Amino acid sequence: MGLEDDFLQNDVDDEKTIEYIKNYLPQELKEKFSNDEFYYFLDLIDEYYTESGILDAQPDAEGYIEIDLGKIVDYIVKEAHKDEMGEYDPEEILFVVQGEMEFTESLDEE
Repeated sequence: MGLEDDFLQNDVDDEKTIEYIKNYLPQELKEKFSNDEFYYFLDLIDEYYTESGILDAQPDAEGYIEIDLGKIVDYIVKEAHKDEMGEYDPEEILFVVQGEMEFTESLDEE
């Protein structure tokens, strides 16, 4: 599989993730964010995982890695402000982060 195929697969994965998140969101938030914003949020979530060192963390005795969703939300809100993407309500962003986490967990169950 070439590099171009990898990018296409990542786009398909992102589309599936965004659809899942949209279905996960409460009704009043379903139309609040554009697809571009969802892609931006996903990029920031990936960036947080990479920069925080969480990907290198050792699982606990039950095989889990504790992830503080609040820290991810704070990161997104801070970066969006810094990047001049807008001001986001942390409570609304929390639903996006939870939706992404639920989607990832659903893949692990397959």
